[in-house]
Amino acid sequence: MNEPTITLAAIAGAHGISGEVRLKLFAESVESLRHHKTVQAGERTLTLKSVKEGGGMPIARFAEVADRSAAEALRGTVLTVPRSALPPLEEGEYYHADLIGLSCVTREGEEVGTVAAVENFGAGDLLEIERTGGKKVMIPFKPTVADLEDGKIVVDPAFVA
Repeated sequence: MNEPTITLAAIAGAHGISGEVRLKLFAESVESLRHHKTVQAGERTLTLKSVKEGGGMPIARFAEVADRSAAEALRGTVLTVPRSALPPLEEGEYYHADLIGLSCVTREGEEVGTVAAVENFGAGDLLEIERTGGKKVMIPFKPTVADLEDGKIVVDPAFVA
């Protein structure tokens, strides 16, 4: 079985004439991208030479991308790393990718559904739960509302009714 990959960014297009690219960042910050010396771009491995803030979209330079046409050819390419390449977490921390697909149950063990997505619009993480019948509901990922316990999300049934 292949190791899961985590998408850090997508290449939005070229920046300048020397092969730099603009990135749509999915990681928490430019700093989190700097932790990785290499990333996967489809079947290619790219070596990150530099990444900097750039007016709303970070700008990256890869050793293998030498000019604007090579940078333009990568437009739309997602940049991934293996899950094992992510920095270790402290107690109580989690990666959004680790929550997706987890089973959701009530305290009584009643099956509710699975985590389909994790969103954050600025006020904290929200879990999008796909109910067993197909309906989706979003709930705050906060203690007593939704708790991560033993590899599942334990939810307050009032929030998923």
